[in-house]
Amino acid sequence: MSAVELSAYLGGNPYPGRGIFLGRSADNKKAVIAYFIMGRSQNSRNRVFVTTEDGIRTQAHDPSKMEDPSLIIYHPVRVYEGTTIVTNGDQTDTIREHMAAGHCYRHGLHTRTFEPDGPNYTPRISGVVEPDGKYALSILKSLDGDPACCCRYFYEYDAPKPGMGHIIHTYMGDGSPLPSFQGEPVMAALSAPDAQSLAEEIWGALNEENKVSLFVQYIDLATGERDTVIVNKNQ
Repeated sequence: MSAVELSAYLGGNPYPGRGIFLGRSADNKKAVIAYFIMGRSQNSRNRVFVTTEDGIRTQAHDPSKMEDPSLIIYHPVRVYEGTTIVTNGDQTDTIREHMAAGHCYRHGLHTRTFEPDGPNYTPRISGVVEPDGKYALSILKSLDGDPACCCRYFYEYDAPKPGMGHIIHTYMGDGSPLPSFQGEPVMAALSAPDAQSLAEEIWGALNEENKVSLFVQYIDLATGERDTVIVNKNQ
């Protein structure tokens, strides 16, 4: 499989939904993380990313307009003992709890399924980046829209290539119901030298009407130092 150009890939999809990109910087010195959210409803669009002690959480931009906090208010990113967890839902907390109990991320995700938002049954996507830069991606989704069956897929990359990464997102595009992501995480080239550059690339590629918030982080593999950029459409 050849690598796609990230901005072209995202720009060609008006509604990828929520997405996780994990990779390695071109100089092979940094682990790279990006997470974005999009929205079609007022409730989904009424969100911002805010920092927490160990990552970020979503928050209502205008609390008076919040209709239903379930599925849209959660911690997308948390760090546990140097391992970074990034997901599109409250399974971030599930993974952290299971890791704290001595298990791996897969153990936690085997207790979860896709989101209960029929007829979409939005997939739960998750990523884990270890302190040495190894990373994994996962998707839990229904079997062709059948809520009776949850399919769990895990993709682990123990030797990330410099200047490369993988992206996974919730939807193949817009629709009713929304079509779930299909296939393996997509390999994408990564040339941005820092978090700000990658944030500008991704934010500029996402559909203007539907994009909501973006988190980008470069982690120095030698020092653990984190270069972080957060972009919120609702500033």
